[in-house]
Amino acid sequence: MSAGGRGCRTDCVERPLSRAMHRLGGLVGAHPWPFLLLPMALSAALGAGFSTLESRKANDIEKQFTPIGGPAKYERELVQERFATRDSERFSAPRLTTEGTFASFVVVAAQPDHTLLTRAAFAELLALDAAVRGLQGSERSYEQVCARSQNNCSSPNPLLSEVGGDPARIEALLPNLTYPMWQQRYFLGIYLGGVTVDPGPQDDRSLRLRAAKALRLIYFLQEDDPAQRAASEAWLKIFLQRIPDDLAALKLTSLKVAHYTSLSRQEEFEKSTEAVIPLFSITYTLTITFSILSCSRFDSVRTKVWVASFGVLTAGMAVLSSFGLLLFCGVPFVITAANAPFLILGVGVDDMFILVSCWQKTKVKDTVRDRMADTYAEAAVSVTITTLTDVLAFYIGIATSFPSIQSFCIYTGTAFIFCYIYNLTFLGAVLALNGRREESNRHWLTFQKVPSEIQDSRGSAYNVCCVGGSYDETTGAEFEHPMNGFFRNHYGPFLVRPSTKAFVALLYLAYVASSIYGCTEVEEGIDLRNLASDYSYINRYYNWMEKYFKEYGPRVIVTVTRSVQYWNASVRTELENCMQMLENSSFVDKHLSESWLRIYVMVTKWMSLNIDDQKSFIGNLSVLYQAHPDAKWDLNIIDDEISASRFFLQSVKIYSAIDERYLLEDLRGLTGECEIPIIVFHPAFIYFDQYLVIAQNTIQNVVIAAGAMLVISLLLIPNPLCSLWVTFAIASVIVGVAGFMAFWDVNLDSISMINLVICIGFSVDFSAHISYAFVSSEKPSVNDKAVDSLYHLGYPVVQGAFSTIVGIMVLSLAPTYIFRTFFKIMFLVILFGILHGLVFIPVFLTFFGACQKFPSQQYNENSPKV
Repeated sequence: MSAGGRGCRTDCVERPLSRAMHRLGGLVGAHPWPFLLLPMALSAALGAGFSTLESRKANDIEKQFTPIGGPAKYERELVQERFATRDSERFSAPRLTTEGTFASFVVVAAQPDHTLLTRAAFAELLALDAAVRGLQGSERSYEQVCARSQNNCSSPNPLLSEVGGDPARIEALLPNLTYPMWQQRYFLGIYLGGVTVDPGPQDDRSLRLRAAKALRLIYFLQEDDPAQRAASEAWLKIFLQRIPDDLAALKLTSLKVAHYTSLSRQEEFEKSTEAVIPLFSITYTLTITFSILSCSRFDSVRTKVWVASFGVLTAGMAVLSSFGLLLFCGVPFVITAANAPFLILGVGVDDMFILVSCWQKTKVKDTVRDRMADTYAEAAVSVTITTLTDVLAFYIGIATSFPSIQSFCIYTGTAFIFCYIYNLTFLGAVLALNGRREESNRHWLTFQKVPSEIQDSRGSAYNVCCVGGSYDETTGAEFEHPMNGFFRNHYGPFLVRPSTKAFVALLYLAYVASSIYGCTEVEEGIDLRNLASDYSYINRYYNWMEKYFKEYGPRVIVTVTRSVQYWNASVRTELENCMQMLENSSFVDKHLSESWLRIYVMVTKWMSLNIDDQKSFIGNLSVLYQAHPDAKWDLNIIDDEISASRFFLQSVKIYSAIDERYLLEDLRGLTGECEIPIIVFHPAFIYFDQYLVIAQNTIQNVVIAAGAMLVISLLLIPNPLCSLWVTFAIASVIVGVAGFMAFWDVNLDSISMINLVICIGFSVDFSAHISYAFVSSEKPSVNDKAVDSLYHLGYPVVQGAFSTIVGIMVLSLAPTYIFRTFFKIMFLVILFGILHGLVFIPVFLTFFGACQKFPSQQYNENSPKV
């Protein structure tokens, strides 16, 4: 770092980089064909990696969208080690350590004011049940794959079992039905929804049931071993194929039915990729069209149609090469990575716009070799800054705890590297060959030589289509694009007026205030229904579950993980205190807990049995099993010692992702205060764990990446203060995007976190271009420098922004949350990025006089400096 002129500069990297690019540009200009053909051959070779795509797909929802090493995964292992399940012998749904293998229906009354507790409704329910039981899988029937208890298939609903085959019995049972507990044995909270009960004392465990608008049937299947699980899944696939037709054949009049299986979410998630494949061809067409239009001129020689077309091809080659290479290397391909081609296609052409802009400022009469050398020298830092920041942002994102984000980041980051290489080689060669065509004044389409002067003897159509090659003889360069003139003559001078600056400052304060408020309103966590298409049959099921079955949440397993002396009265007291602490949580209904130890103590007191020593405690357990048969499943006894035991809590009032997080934090915090070694677990906690790390991971990635961006800016932008302004722009854009997510109904989850990682790289692009042009400007005053920077790079920045929006625009039409969220946040990134690059940063740079001109380092006297 050295001091220079009227300010400090840090150009120890910028100058050598520009020199190296100057030499590379001259080499490409002199010998374009090797630089054209070798990237094409490399891309074709690496593209063969797509043949391994099917084997590299890794779309398991739990593995990809839950944090690596989440506590719930460890807790699940502990519970599974201590309590084996036997679905074919003694199935119990609350004791499952996974979601289970099942088919399910949510049934609602056909009329909103009707109840399902009627003879007519149960007649149709029994018909539906018969249709399910009559399904024959590819190898086995339902009776052969169902989870069993006491030699019978587990009941899909206690009420259905109680009526037997007679629907009239439900009306006889109704006077004695209570909710949520019935007969002190059946918890109906997960089976009935939209209930109406008689009022009763606040401490009553159950109230008399009057009506229910919704009912749930759950058919659990065996999954004890891989063979059983495979047979059960084969039956479920038949179920999914046939049940829509069977429902239509039943001609139900009292019921409306939504179905779902344990396979549904995964299958629908994997299908969602197919919905965006047609959109890619639309995106490619739109991007080519936009690039051609934005690079076209009313000059049949100077127009850059071929450069624009091959610029889009360059981005496509980068995707082909990077994806193929990573697939060859065995990197898992998750559906989130399917967003990358849209992003690369939109952003990959940005460097092309910069190169074209720099080419147009070179001397037309210079040789193609010299023009290419000057173009590369001028564009070197801008192109390199944006690539480095983008690549670093994505590679830093690989450090996150979510595999879905890791996959997206490594695929996208690698694609940007190839895009950079191909832009400087393949696209550079196209630009050089196009330059040779311009040098010999040949038509862009026919490649025939055309006159450079207007032919008065010809018609206007001829002069428009067949005359070209003119240039600005005053500057020796091509005529400037009208948009460049707009930025220099109109927009720039308007922006640096004192009144405009004051308005911009107020606008920024309003932006920051709105963003900070939005940040406080952002919700966390991914709604698993969003992994399926909007038109998926599972959405109806999820919607009814949320509407009718939200009152009761997960039934939480409380596990004593080590052997303790249950026969010691003080240990029992401590364990009871632990249970009471957990039951006092605002998210737990203490009346619905299940404790084998309480029942054992109560029964032995009633029978006057001694349980205060190990032998009598273990020896009298038979009376517990008689009073509470399920208790034998909750005790792991080895050599007359209880090595582990478990209890159950019923969670309530879990209405949102915030409640799920608080439930998890509350219960885990309370277990930490207990002297007995206990853990809490439910299969849903695997997904709840994301709430504990998503914000932390996001902040960590943002801070690390912002620091990396600052270092890059300091090395490549020859003024420390301006580098700090670029870093400030990163933080400002991230805060804006995070805040406005709340206004656009986007949660902070593993999907949106990907896009916040993108923010880090993309928020730098626009501001870095303008800041570098500001520092490099030879103009004397800060206002003139601001106008000059907008003149040189304002239009390429606009082109880059709109090309990205065009690239992702069709994703707004995708019927899938993942892709729509990607569009929403990328739109915010581009909107706020260009707002900073073209409004805020040019004004803010004029507020301080430290970003001054430093002695320029030119490579030849004709090399223009941005």
